[in-house]
Amino acid sequence: MADHLLLGIDTGGTYTDAVLYSETAGVVARAKALTTRHDLSVGISGAVEAVLEAAKAPVSAIGLVSLSTTLATNALVEGQGGRAGLVMIGFGPEDLKRDGLADALGNDPVLFLPGGHNVHGDETALDMTALDDALPVLAETVSSFAVAGYFAVRNPAHEERVRARIREVSHLPVTCSHELSSKLGGPRRALTTLLNARLVSMIDRLIGACEDYLDRRGIHVPMMVVRGDGALISAAEARLRPIETILSGPAASLVGARHLTGLDNAVVSDIGGTTTDVAVLDGGRPKLDAEGAVVGGYRTMVEAVAMRTFGLGGDSEVRINDRGLKAKIELGPRRFMPLSLASALHPGAIVPVLERQLRAPHAGRHDGRFAVRTGVPERLASGLQPQEQALYEKIGMVPLPLEGLLATMLQKVTLDRLVARGLVHICGITPSDAMHVLGGQGQWDAVAARLGLEIAARTRDGSGRPIADSPEALARVLVDRLTRQSADVILSACLADDGAGAIDPVNSLTIDRALHRVPGIVQFRVALDRPLVGLGASAPVYYPAIADMLGAESAIPADAGVANAVGAVVGQVRSMVTVFVTMPEEGIFIVGGTGESVRFIDEGEAFALAKERAMTAALTAARINGADEPAVTLTEEIDAPEVEGRRKLMEARFTAIASGRPRIAHES
Repeated sequence: MADHLLLGIDTGGTYTDAVLYSETAGVVARAKALTTRHDLSVGISGAVEAVLEAAKAPVSAIGLVSLSTTLATNALVEGQGGRAGLVMIGFGPEDLKRDGLADALGNDPVLFLPGGHNVHGDETALDMTALDDALPVLAETVSSFAVAGYFAVRNPAHEERVRARIREVSHLPVTCSHELSSKLGGPRRALTTLLNARLVSMIDRLIGACEDYLDRRGIHVPMMVVRGDGALISAAEARLRPIETILSGPAASLVGARHLTGLDNAVVSDIGGTTTDVAVLDGGRPKLDAEGAVVGGYRTMVEAVAMRTFGLGGDSEVRINDRGLKAKIELGPRRFMPLSLASALHPGAIVPVLERQLRAPHAGRHDGRFAVRTGVPERLASGLQPQEQALYEKIGMVPLPLEGLLATMLQKVTLDRLVARGLVHICGITPSDAMHVLGGQGQWDAVAARLGLEIAARTRDGSGRPIADSPEALARVLVDRLTRQSADVILSACLADDGAGAIDPVNSLTIDRALHRVPGIVQFRVALDRPLVGLGASAPVYYPAIADMLGAESAIPADAGVANAVGAVVGQVRSMVTVFVTMPEEGIFIVGGTGESVRFIDEGEAFALAKERAMTAALTAARINGADEPAVTLTEEIDAPEVEGRRKLMEARFTAIASGRPRIAHES
């Protein structure tokens, strides 16, 4: 039997990467294609066809497909996602003020229903009258629902009843909080569930696009998706719990970095088009964030690598503050479509407009910027306000100059809301355009990049001087700015890992002097105690200078540009289940989690059932998630202090972890 090949695919904000990997020979071939948001299967097929051609391999040689993605992470960082309806059972409006839930909810609708359970799983009667009254209208204005019940992790019955009613009436996707976390903390669990609901359609489209392409090509093998902790889950399970794919791409890159470099201890920084993701390898393993992943400013209940994600990448928005005597330039956190890319995708739509704007005697407020639809399905544009709908209808699939689109500041705010919904891209200058001007990149239209930077260079600061003498001068400023901001975010992530999170490198004069090695009587130096691994297609361009600024050894593997796709195929399936035992009154023990609550009068019997439940559920979940021959381990935490000389059980937690390599279809 020939050695089977594993196909790894990573769908990022700008590029879709593909690698063919052999467990005996390593990376066999690699390829890239532009991510096509209007139809993700186009980018996927482009990358996979290219990698198959590069390897001269038949599709019959593929035994496993594994997918990682930064789409969910990018969406949360940029504040994007579908409109979701939140149903809270047993909570009140005051609970929205906790854990950033109100801020995350924004203008999305929320319903409060009487019901829920207590810590031991006993119920308060559920009343769905308000839900029945609101559902007919809500079903037409949202793309999904999130359901969070009071103490649902101890008894999910009310969440399940509400989910059944919503599906019966609306036929829309529904996420329940008990499916995502076994931890207490209702508002944060509700926040996690809301974010999950917003991502359902996006991840469903991605997995569907990949499955459709694979089916057309006759690749009928198991398909996996990378989770935020670097483990693999089946595509079917990822569709149900897309929130678990936040930090999927970064987690895959961390697994890939360890595999490609062999380093046990390193700082890993992955720069993409939209984000920079920073994490630490310690003893050959990625650190996990026990408190839950933080993405886009929200702390979720999703277990993930201790990765810090920043809105900084090659396609970051260039923000010019020209109010001071000397203009200040900042990058991000939003992603723009680079002018060079927009022009390459839409020949004739960008360059003539930029040339006309450059000939004008006075610069316009919106010069060098365009709007274009992302091309997502029309159903994802449901629930737009009248002014949003009117502006959306003016924007088409060909970039339109903002100068002719926006007449008032109110329209600018409306456009920003369309961008936040993931319906519209803004095209403008980015660091990627700067690299096209300087010759560091050349895959798109360098003419459009140069014109865009020439227009931006005419911007005058408070002293009346242009902010740059030439496109090249501005390009160097942008590259320097990306280098400095990258050093800042890597340093802040490392300081936080060291427990010194209160230090802000951006506003610290001492650290600024250290990074730039400013001479003086007192000299400061900054250094990392381990190598800096730079990942991403542009890592070889930026990271030697970033590592030098941070006083670190630079380690950029040969396959740095496809590390995510490599990480996608070398990971393991891992499922964790926790079952609880509590004692509501003397001599009564309640087992909760993974099913109906069960009462015992014997502690030993309760513990035995809890252990059996946890191990059985973990093994079952691992097999459902695609593990071939999972092994299981069990840990226990028993909180039973002495009270007045007697042992009192507060809570016992039994956690089972089942893991194994995914099933692989062997070539016959």
